Amino acid sequence: MFIQQIKKFFLIVVLISCALLVYLWYQDYSFSKNPLSKEIQLKVYEKHQNLKYLTYKNFNIKRVFPITITDKLDASKFGMAVYSQNGQINLYLNKNRFKENENYMINDVMPHEYAHAIMFAIGDFSDENKGHSKKWQTICKKLNGLRCDRFVNHQDILIEKTNIFK
Repeated sequence: MFIQQIKKFFLIVVLISCALLVYLWYQDYSFSKNPLSKEIQLKVYEKHQNLKYLTYKNFNIKRVFPITITDKLDASKFGMAVYSQNGQINLYLNKNRFKENENYMINDVMPHEYAHAIMFAIGDFSDENKGHSKKWQTICKKLNGLRCDRFVNHQDILIEKTNIFK
């Protein structure tokens, strides 16, 4: 009798686990095959408008830096500012990182990359600290970047997601 109960329990656990795995697989598949949600797209748009305003207010730059959200960036990159030979400056954000933490992408990565774009726009191509000089950091802070660091602190992402300290 006890063995039968253990078998039933084990079967239930296996079925629930399989259902959870299918659900998680579907979530991943849906995310990778569809654009970001309208809600996230709106937040990105609003942040972009705010960054354009701060760029004009603080640096008198009216130039618009187009932002592209793509899943083509290397997994280790959260974003990238690119200066082309014809003087075009484009920003790229890693779509897959939005799944990890959309707030970090919007409040940290966007000002970070926008600060690089401003550095390009003013003609400062300094390689000091791999493009993260004190001047860059000052620009990032004037764009209301929450954490204007050279590298991502993965604990910032994880701690925010746990909501323990909120």
